This record gives sequence, C-alpha cells and structure tokens, in this order.
Amino acid sequence: MRTSTHLASLVSALVAGFAISALSVSPASAVPTGAHVVDEAPLGGSVSQVDVYSPAMDRVVSNRVIRAAGGPAPTLYLLTGIGGGTDGISWWDDTDVREFFADKHVNVVMPIGGAYSMYTDWLTDDPMVGRNRWQTYLTRELPGVIDARLGATRRNAIAGVSMSAGSAIDLAIQARDVYSAVAAYSGCPWASDALGVAMVSAQVIRGGANPVNMWGELGQEIWQRHDAFVNAGALAGKTIYLSAATGTPGAIDEGGLPFPPIEAIASSCTAAFADRLGELGLPVIHVNRPEGAHTWGQFETDLHDSWPYLARALGA
Repeated sequence: MRTSTHLASLVSALVAGFAISALSVSPASAVPTGAHVVDEAPLGGSVSQVDVYSPAMDRVVSNRVIRAAGGPAPTLYLLTGIGGGTDGISWWDDTDVREFFADKHVNVVMPIGGAYSMYTDWLTDDPMVGRNRWQTYLTRELPGVIDARLGATRRNAIAGVSMSAGSAIDLAIQARDVYSAVAAYSGCPWASDALGVAMVSAQVIRGGANPVNMWGELGQEIWQRHDAFVNAGALAGKTIYLSAATGTPGAIDEGGLPFPPIEAIASSCTAAFADRLGELGLPVIHVNRPEGAHTWGQFETDLHDSWPYLARALGA
C-alpha cells in the first residue's frame, strides 16, 4: 500500500478494532443443480430472507433482501464488516437501511456470513473459518439467482464497510463485468506490499485463520492479483465512491463506540487509493469527513450520501 510510513505503527490497532435461478417448476423428482434458492421467508413488508445454496462453498448462505419499489430494478449488494453479520453487527442491525431503501427503485441484497474471510476465494479450507469461496458466490452464483428471483435488470453495484470496503473494491476489479459502481466506506483498498499484507493478515488472523490458506505465500503471486493499486485500471468506466473520516469523534457517530485509530488508518488508505485513481485518470468521488470515528452513525451517513451516485450509475 502506497501510504505514509506512519501507518505501520497503527496496524496493531487494526486487529483490535475491525470489527441462477429460482427453483425450477420441473417435476418434483428433479434435483436443482448449481446455485439455487432453498427457501424464502418474509421479514415484513418488502423484505425477506432468501437462502441460497452455493455449490462453490457447498453450503446454504442466507441473504436479507429488500425488494425494489415498482417493477424490474437494478441491485445493490451491501457487504458488512469483519464479523460477517453473524455477530449482530451489520447494516441490518445498526442502520436505517430498511427505511432508507423502502421507496427506492433498487433491490438491496445483504449476505450473512464471511467473517474474517475478506470476501474472497481461499486456496484451501481453513480449520477455523472453513471453506470460503465468496468471490465466486458474490460474482458468479448469487447475481444469477437474484436476477431470476426478483426479475432484476442485471445491473449491479457493490458496497462494503470496514473490512469489506477493500473487498468491494477487489470484487469490482476481479469481476469487472458484474458491477457498474462500487462504494468503499472506511476501509483499506490493499496492496501486496509489506504494509498491505500486514493489514489484510491482521484481519484474517483475528478470526484465528491462516492467511496463507487464503492466498498462499504472503505477498506473492495471488496477493499481487488482488493488489488494488496495481490493478486499479480495471475500475475504468465504473462509478467509484470512497469515503472515510479523520477519526475525530463527533455528532455523526450518534453515540456509537468509536475506534479513532482505525478510522485514521482508513482515512490514509482511502486517500492513497483516491490518489492512485487520479494518477490513472479515473474519476472518483472521494469524501474525507472532518469528524467520524468508525461507527455505524458515520457509515449510515456515508450510505445515504453515496446513494445518488450509485443510483445514477444503476439507472435507479
């Protein structure tokens, strides 16, 4: 990561703070193959939980889905933080996401799971976090299922927060055909240099997992393939929204538990990546807030503020 050297002293703080198709109408004897909907349960109004079988991970992944208001619509995939939402900390649990999108012409899909996974494809299963093929699931399995189930327009955006902010950037690079827009809130688009490897590894290790099981020998070939700075050119033609804050607590935090050092890291990472995009001549919306300390009050504000840009890219 091409950030100032003072970030190295903050890596330890990162460890502490980061937190298809629908079922066929073919005869009952037919067993669906590939990714498919296993169940759907209403959660009130236009919201439901859609459980999808992932062949890549050989398990069922639950997804909270807000259906668009009025006819075929594009889809926004919202990724959560380091706990994957299974810890009760997520867009669903900690923001007004349901109310905010209730009248918007967009489907919102919030996968549950992926703690400490970086939402990527791992080389091997890990004793602590199991099988992770999140890139395959999010880019090649889930979109087809959602499009068929909801009658969506096949136009997508992806956004992530904290751990998943860098993941959203990476997924938009790795699957450039899938997303028209990407937003990264208070995270670190990473590089394959020593600091970037340390930052990513810290998050994986926090879950008790081995980063070598994810991308192999630290900093080598596969890490380089996921280096956002090296591969940033793949974002050409997309709407890119980056936001972070100084780490100074303020009214935007709405009384949430602040993590100032983490947000200071995110601010430096985000600014460095915005500069990299500028070097490549790629337009970017970059917001660096004067106050905000890595809280859901801040992230909720970021989601609201980014929506007009994402909506324009999606045609929503």
